[in-house]
Amino acid sequence: MRSLFKGNAAEKLAKVRAGLRHAFAVRSETQSLASEDAQLLERIAETIVKRRMAAPATMFLESMGPMNFLGSQALHFITPIIECTFNVKEVEQVARLLERRDTVTRLIAIIEAKSAPQGASAQ
Repeated sequence: MRSLFKGNAAEKLAKVRAGLRHAFAVRSETQSLASEDAQLLERIAETIVKRRMAAPATMFLESMGPMNFLGSQALHFITPIIECTFNVKEVEQVARLLERRDTVTRLIAIIEAKSAPQGASAQ
């Protein structure tokens, strides 16, 4: 305990602040997605539109958007449980994508773009 108070306290405080400066930093939203990530989002959106679930999925994604990071952590946690029914690589890829704040808005935009021509041709 005594070793904590040796030296200049201001220097130690500056070191602690420098160490914690980026402790809670998140990635920039301006980074582009990798091609396999974009293809996965396209496949998810295509499946949603094929099943005619665009409106409910969009409403769900918009309401749960702020909690996407929590969802990614839950996916990381349950991956060992669901690996017998789902492709583990894709589950981990979805979990990694949900860690980004802009993924949900991108997915909503893709769903709306894919469902717009279908809705326009039906009218």
